[in-house]
Amino acid sequence: MINIMENKRLFIQKLPLPDQTSFVAKTFRTPQFEVTWHQHIEIELILLTESHGQCFVGNYAGEYTTGDVFIFGANLPHNFQKHGDQIASAVVVQFREDMWGTIFLDMPESKGIRQLLQTALRGLKLGPKCCAFVAPLLRELEHQQGFARILTLCSCLHYLAEHPDYTVLSSQKIEPLKAREQERIDRVFNYTFEHFREPILLEQVAELVRMSVPAFCSYFKKRAHKTYLSFLIEVRISCAVQLLADTDLPVSEVCYESGFNTLSNFHRQFNKIKGLSPQQYRNALAGRRL
Repeated sequence: MINIMENKRLFIQKLPLPDQTSFVAKTFRTPQFEVTWHQHIEIELILLTESHGQCFVGNYAGEYTTGDVFIFGANLPHNFQKHGDQIASAVVVQFREDMWGTIFLDMPESKGIRQLLQTALRGLKLGPKCCAFVAPLLRELEHQQGFARILTLCSCLHYLAEHPDYTVLSSQKIEPLKAREQERIDRVFNYTFEHFREPILLEQVAELVRMSVPAFCSYFKKRAHKTYLSFLIEVRISCAVQLLADTDLPVSEVCYESGFNTLSNFHRQFNKIKGLSPQQYRNALAGRRL
């Protein structure tokens, strides 16, 4: 994968198009899979074929696992962080909204696909029914040539438009930002991803963007449609979920490893987001594996 503008700002990703093709359909595997917080003008369908970990989409923090399929609208920032030293891979399909020309999506017959792509501006995680249909097509798409590629991509989009078995991930609206504004909010997100296991004070984050604490709190809520503290807690809970699933660490250690400083607060926040206590969540995972 090729990244430009590689600095402390959001990465702008551009994948090269193979000869005689109008869109990308390719498997990327470690280390090419590892791309930091980034965005691109292309719409993306991604099938995770190896690994599991945390995913960040707009202002959403959650988990992903092998077999998951996501669709991201144009310019939606996102990032997958695998857990531990796993090998990670994914089938990535990227296409521009105007790939078919200027009138395709305006035709009455394309209404469902047009609405799907509009909804995907907030990021979609497909449910089991959609994954079962779309995943084999994405695998096949990588090896197809000629017009068959267009037909398969359209089949995927048509099915998703007709069967909305997905979860909308981010509440963040995609709004054009000036370069300085984009750099500011991305600096906050990147700092959070890198330091969420440590104590983070509002004063520290506000200082990153040279704001007072009240001004920063208002700014972040306007941009992310949630408070900074809520976002930080979601990132920490996402980490805790992975530790509960992948390790035998006691719940008390999971608490501190994911950035919480008291067990009572960890239990309260985990239950609020997941609807179960950490131990109940681990037991439920173990039950599903039997």
